[in-house]
Amino acid sequence: MIKMQTMIHLSIVLLLFSNILIYRVCHASSYSSLISSGVDYHRHSPINEQPLAKIVIHKTVIALNESASIRSSPLLLGSEDDDHIDWLNIDLEYPEPSIDDWVGIFSPAKFNASDCSSEAGEWPENPTLCTAPIKYKFANQSSSDYVKTGKAKITFRIINQRSNFAFAFFTGGLETPKLVAVSDPMSFPNPKAPLYPRLAHGKAWDEMTVTWTSGYNIDEATPLVEWGLKGETKKLSPAGTLTFTRSSMCGPPARTVGWRDPGFIHTSFLKGLWPNTMYEYRMGHMLLNGSIIYSKIYTFKSSPYPGQDSLQRVIIFGDMGKAERDGSNEYANYQPGSLITTDQLISDLDNYDIVFHIGGLPYASGYLSQWDQFTEQVEPISSVKPYMIASGNHERDFPNSGSFYDTLDSGGECGVPAETMYYVPADNRAKFWYATDYGMFHFCIADSEHDWREGSEQYAWIEKCFASVDRQKQPWLIFATHRVLGYSSSRWLADEGAFEEPMGRANLQKLWQKYKVDIALYGHVNNYERTCPIYQNKCVNSEISRYSGTVNGTIHVVVGGGGSHLSSFTKINTFWSLYKDQDWGFVKLTAFNHSSLLFEYKKSSDGLVYDSFTISRDYKDVLACVHDGCEPTTLAT
Repeated sequence: MIKMQTMIHLSIVLLLFSNILIYRVCHASSYSSLISSGVDYHRHSPINEQPLAKIVIHKTVIALNESASIRSSPLLLGSEDDDHIDWLNIDLEYPEPSIDDWVGIFSPAKFNASDCSSEAGEWPENPTLCTAPIKYKFANQSSSDYVKTGKAKITFRIINQRSNFAFAFFTGGLETPKLVAVSDPMSFPNPKAPLYPRLAHGKAWDEMTVTWTSGYNIDEATPLVEWGLKGETKKLSPAGTLTFTRSSMCGPPARTVGWRDPGFIHTSFLKGLWPNTMYEYRMGHMLLNGSIIYSKIYTFKSSPYPGQDSLQRVIIFGDMGKAERDGSNEYANYQPGSLITTDQLISDLDNYDIVFHIGGLPYASGYLSQWDQFTEQVEPISSVKPYMIASGNHERDFPNSGSFYDTLDSGGECGVPAETMYYVPADNRAKFWYATDYGMFHFCIADSEHDWREGSEQYAWIEKCFASVDRQKQPWLIFATHRVLGYSSSRWLADEGAFEEPMGRANLQKLWQKYKVDIALYGHVNNYERTCPIYQNKCVNSEISRYSGTVNGTIHVVVGGGGSHLSSFTKINTFWSLYKDQDWGFVKLTAFNHSSLLFEYKKSSDGLVYDSFTISRDYKDVLACVHDGCEPTTLAT
């Protein structure tokens, strides 16, 4: 229980101003516009849709008030059942309440001590505070009579993010904040604990990677994974450790108010797995005294051998984003369907084997604390199923950073958090394209944020990925990337007259046709849509739901309704579009054997199937000659 006292006020004022003398006075720059107004490009979401970007934290005025109090409990977070999550109740009192008063959670608790030196880039003025909160709520959000009584009860959900926390109470709204009161710090018993495991395929079929986050650097503890068959002696596998710094960011807000230390990201490679076998594992850190700090125990099922004939089920979606279970940050309705999709996938864990999240991960947009929030949100899935990702505009794009699209969408992250937080079996994670197998499936995951046009490095890789698959053993060839390089009836793509990202089909359709790609899937456009099997803007099969025989065109699917704000469709009749849905959902592919594939689109709200089709064929149908998809022949005998 905390009551702000004069001495506490004085110490906070001194702490808040102690570093101001070292702040540089810089020229006016585009910083303010980058974090507050954004640029409304029609092909991406403006950065100001990130709720944290609405807080002009660097303009905070210190106005500590002895009459204000903010009381929280408990101060020691976590429980025996869950040592990295807790719900806190906040009691707020203020004699001069207003409708725009708000409470933010800051971490570390001494949020005034953040480094606003020249490394952070140019500031338009001397900042008082230079780090955004992790989350926030308005005082009247859960106490509707706050403006009358000056009293509010607010509930927050906090997760372990490697440091302590403090609540701060502000008046003046988000654009002209005044800091009125600060709570005592609170902490989890072990802020450095290994948390939020993310499984992913390694480069070999019999290899699973485990990536997690902790506060332990290698000079104080050695990261490892203990794993093995259930009930048998376990083995230890070492882990590599990565991190990144503020100077790794390409611009604001990631380099300024959005920066937060990401901790240490560890990846271990579990090799020599038996196919389709259940394993147990837990992450650990061996301290200098020889003791080991372990996580809880998780399980996973290893992948089938490439070409193995067994039931194989795949989930694919894009643009899920993140949301807060306590309702914080969400007054802007930023990612309204995120938890709906997450919870549906959690409830259905027993009915699929692997997940592909094809871009649009947390939509952190340069606010690094949100990556922890996202990895915790999907942990019930990623800790037990391979969680494969693709790079999208909100992960990668930033001007003058090498991205194919010169937009502000990543908020200065320029791919670094995504490439570090998640492992993918790419030769170079800065070039986020890779191939991976799951039994009878062969996946070619492209990076739409790097050049994919004919003659580019990635184009050559895409063709190599298609050409490398043995369709007799792996009949189901799947292409996926973030942006719509195929077909979409999205209103803003239709307004351009292309119904795609410009140059997409013109460069890639000859490869889809030549190598007889079954399905191409995309995110970015936040809805669901399925086309007929199509080539050169012509449907090549009049069937709607039961396809058989020769592979003479690719089915294109937009599955970007993972949770972000939904995209509308054009009113133009697109003859090639068989099914549209402006709702949140995901795709499930089920391979029963080498001849039968089931495609299903499910809504996140109820998990029911709203669109489906089947493909039935034999190997000879894949080999058959089709237009622009024939192997050369000779008249010689």
